[in-house]
Amino acid sequence: MSQQILPPSESWRRIDAWLARHSASGLAVLNPPATADEVRDAEQVLGIQLPGDLAESLRCHNGLSTWATLLPEQSPLPVSGIVDRWQTRMDVATENAGLTARPWDDEPWWHPLWVPWAESADGVAQVIDQRPGPNPGRLGWAGHGGGGDFTDSWPGLAHLLHAVAQALHEGGGVRDLHPYLTKEGGLWWDEEDSHALNGQPLRPAPIGLGLS
Repeated sequence: MSQQILPPSESWRRIDAWLARHSASGLAVLNPPATADEVRDAEQVLGIQLPGDLAESLRCHNGLSTWATLLPEQSPLPVSGIVDRWQTRMDVATENAGLTARPWDDEPWWHPLWVPWAESADGVAQVIDQRPGPNPGRLGWAGHGGGGDFTDSWPGLAHLLHAVAQALHEGGGVRDLHPYLTKEGGLWWDEEDSHALNGQPLRPAPIGLGLS
């Protein structure tokens, strides 16, 4: 039997509860919910409705106030960041023939129906693929060069947030990354059996809402 995937709002509720218990600094960088006007204005710019899972996530938190490692590889963007990244990518792609896949790439550098919901530490966009086809809503990466990458993509945003909440509350990792707490109490994701970050100690994140 396949595992039931929680909706984004329920996964965020679990993530928030864990942060409130174990990482006050992590909880502090989560923005309050996006407003209906912010979402509507973003949809007008993008020309499409935001993916349902993303809209639900934004109703929980309008991204983060600063880049942080609350999730394994990606830092959620506020609505304004989503619009900014999308517009910038569209401008660059239009000027540099980036909307068409090159013969040696499976994907174009950018597509108008990719919604950049988060980004990595080096500014690579994690996108939600809204193109019609067999995998609507899948997550992929759009980097600084080359075509988009949907290798081993998550089926959807709900699946990623569910996996994060499950790792924090039940143990284990999110694919190959596991949760740790830094010396300052921040949440960090790294390979199993990691012990230090930039010379500072890491300790395995507590499981669930028990004692730290």
